[in-house]
Amino acid sequence: MPTAPAYADSVRNDEWYLKSLNVDQAHSISKGSGVTVAVIDTGVYPHPDLQRNLLAGVNLLPGGKGDGRADQDGHGTNVAALVAAHGKNSTDGALGIAPASKILPIKAANDGNQFSLEAMARGIGWAADNGAKVINISAGTGPADDLTDAVNAAIDEDVVVVVAAGNYSKQAIMDYPAALDGVLAVGSTDRNGKHASFSVVDNRVDICAPGKDITTAEPKDRYADVDGTSVSAPIVAGAAALVRAKFPNISGPEVIHRLEATADDIGAPGRDDQCGYGELNIVKALTAEVAPLQNSTASAAAPASATADEGTKPGYIDPGATTGGAVPEAAPASSSTPLVLGVLVGLVVAGGLVALVVLRQRRRRG
Repeated sequence: MPTAPAYADSVRNDEWYLKSLNVDQAHSISKGSGVTVAVIDTGVYPHPDLQRNLLAGVNLLPGGKGDGRADQDGHGTNVAALVAAHGKNSTDGALGIAPASKILPIKAANDGNQFSLEAMARGIGWAADNGAKVINISAGTGPADDLTDAVNAAIDEDVVVVVAAGNYSKQAIMDYPAALDGVLAVGSTDRNGKHASFSVVDNRVDICAPGKDITTAEPKDRYADVDGTSVSAPIVAGAAALVRAKFPNISGPEVIHRLEATADDIGAPGRDDQCGYGELNIVKALTAEVAPLQNSTASAAAPASATADEGTKPGYIDPGATTGGAVPEAAPASSSTPLVLGVLVGLVVAGGLVALVVLRQRRRRG
């Protein structure tokens, strides 16, 4: 979406979504340390607010050179800063959702933000092979076997794949890879926490995050205000990095499940086509007790304490809770119940026999 300039001295104040998402509180729990997030985009410029978290990546465009740390378009830098910008200091400059995470830049689009489907598919595999635990794709294309295979392979390698759901077009349909199973498809909300009018409506949307008037870093040392699901996705990717750092032993699907299960339901009760399970709630994702996915062996620091509310979100349990609740104890494998029942039955049978003997004696006397 078109961008507008912002100024350094007002950047932190302009990042209104940091307050609406309670990012300060979230950062007291996790900042994403130890997690690498791959940004498959137009490259990432080493902006002063981001450069300490920017790794050497790769340029996968035909004939492309460099390590991904260049961005003539600006889109990739916008996205990366929302994930991992550390700012100029504690109060100035752009701040990302996971400011201790690392960005792995993968250039898969040219300066006009035109993505190469082949480079995108290769980039997903390259990210998974080079240590990324979260992949952000703020772009869409048509279906392709290579893209599907790459996404499935990354998910099999326990990578969380976060994809922008897309903005309204004349067709108003969801592009790929957002439409693929297993990815986290992200729509947008506005300043009022409502579904943004430009965000595509589809039953494959999983979650929403702020996407209107989003202030972020821009090449070279500038800032911009941006609209679109392209900037909502990296906010969720940053949240996924916080969760992966907080719960290092849970799987990628469990990370997605935790983000979905703790989202704030902002539309019709239950899942809907606008924002899926609701709007991202980072603090709940880091603190709530969430039942694990069925057949999951993953363990999290906050175990479930009650039965999931099947009428709202799968596995959703007491999102406001931050401490473990009482869990009913399971019956032990060995129980004395059968023995007690056997004794009772024996007494009844013995009593019947005694009564029969007495009755017969009485008849004989008569």
